[in-house]
Amino acid sequence: MSRPWIALVLFLVYCALAFGWRSLRQLRATGSTGFRGISGPPGSVEWTGGVLFVAALVLAVIAPIAELAGWVAPLVEPGAAVVGVGVAAVVAGMAGTLWSQVAMGESWRIGVDAAERTRLVTRGPFTLVRNPIFSFMTLTAAGMALVVPDAVALASLLALVAAIELQVRFVEEPYLLRTHGDSYADYCARVGRFVPGLGLLAR
Repeated sequence: MSRPWIALVLFLVYCALAFGWRSLRQLRATGSTGFRGISGPPGSVEWTGGVLFVAALVLAVIAPIAELAGWVAPLVEPGAAVVGVGVAAVVAGMAGTLWSQVAMGESWRIGVDAAERTRLVTRGPFTLVRNPIFSFMTLTAAGMALVVPDAVALASLLALVAAIELQVRFVEEPYLLRTHGDSYADYCARVGRFVPGLGLLAR
């Protein structure tokens, strides 16, 4: 199987599990899929983050297809070792994403409803970083960019990082601080944002 086919199959499996299977499980447990959609008026920070997130996913699917169709060429031709590292990163990102989603239980959501209150999750991977799903999603996107190192995959990775930064810093953290107050503030003071020990917020 060629590099682009490997990347395409891996990412479709990732989407099926991280979004399809997880949403179905959430629906059976709570009666809701967990999807809250793109929030905020067009042009707002939260809206921009949501649009960039969707764009990142779409570009991740297009990247291997574009190479297969001959629309783009890899920026560099990766060797077998690089492709192997990329595949390992995608698989690790997939496993970590699912682990983090399961740890969230019924609090799992895609997007934020400002009127909604969910339990603050600090167990499992959330003892290491505050946003492990996003950390593992970034690992997956980076792995994809190693397997199909073309301009589209790179754009997907950059769009995802930008979307995550906007969503976490300007939407989710303010929402969680309003919702959970001192409990979340204490959590932010001792647990890193995306990487253990980094991105701590002063109490």
